[in-house]
Amino acid sequence: MSNAKEIKRKIGSIKNTSKITKAMELISTVKMKKAQDLALQKKDFVLEMLKVFTRIEEFLRDFPYFQKFESKKTLAVVITSNKGLCGGYNVNVMKKVNEYAKENPDEQMEYITLGKKATAFVARTGNTLLADFSPEFTDNVDPRFIKSVTQLIYDNYLTGEYGKVVVFYNYYVNSIKQVPVARDFLPIDDNGVKKYLEDIIDDPEALKDIAHDVTDYIIEPSMEAIAMDVIPMILDMMFFDIVLEAKASEHSARMVAMKAAKDNSKKIADMLTLEYNKARQAMITREVSEIVAGVEALKDV
Repeated sequence: MSNAKEIKRKIGSIKNTSKITKAMELISTVKMKKAQDLALQKKDFVLEMLKVFTRIEEFLRDFPYFQKFESKKTLAVVITSNKGLCGGYNVNVMKKVNEYAKENPDEQMEYITLGKKATAFVARTGNTLLADFSPEFTDNVDPRFIKSVTQLIYDNYLTGEYGKVVVFYNYYVNSIKQVPVARDFLPIDDNGVKKYLEDIIDDPEALKDIAHDVTDYIIEPSMEAIAMDVIPMILDMMFFDIVLEAKASEHSARMVAMKAAKDNSKKIADMLTLEYNKARQAMITREVSEIVAGVEALKDV
């Protein structure tokens, strides 16, 4: 009987775990949808930004953010989650960092981290941590938070200390597939910025209208002054887009992981239920056999 009671206790525990994982799956689904919606909402803003960019493009040849500095140091921005239970999401990003380091042995890498898992990775590998934004890195990504990260990136890059800035994160393909990437963030050129904006708009008719828009108007105070404000704004948006991709990937990975855990717990509960029924049936059979044996013994008295 003790064996059957132990199995029944395990069944209850597994079913409780299944309820928790199901709840976590639903929460991750909602958060993933929110991250996707945020990514789509910027389309109209990007369209207007591209209109301005086409006006100032010819003044960007020597723009500071487009300069490539002759330095062997690389500023690596690593984006992971603060929490676990998301399958291989964090491990894949760390593998990508290790692969990049092996492929570029001449580069001396220093790190900015978004996510406690990234911070722990940098500490574990004995690398230089320039800044850790993990405490402020929440599911509700605020543009002011993005600005604090990018401002630190710009301030360090424009000193000429770093030859480039590379961002490591999981690119969101769909709810099942997320691909770890190492994306060059700085330096960037005017063609790279324009392609990024056009890819977000992804509307041939709208892009054609911009190309044929020859409206002449005066820009104050100057093209150069506008560029100094617009380019950092575009780069902020690009980084914001990267973070949203990473967040959508994180929630998708956690959703899939929790669904797999829920399905596995159901299978284990079914197996334990079958085992419990067998143990209970064996117990009943034994008790019936003992009763029958007792009755037969009484007949001989």
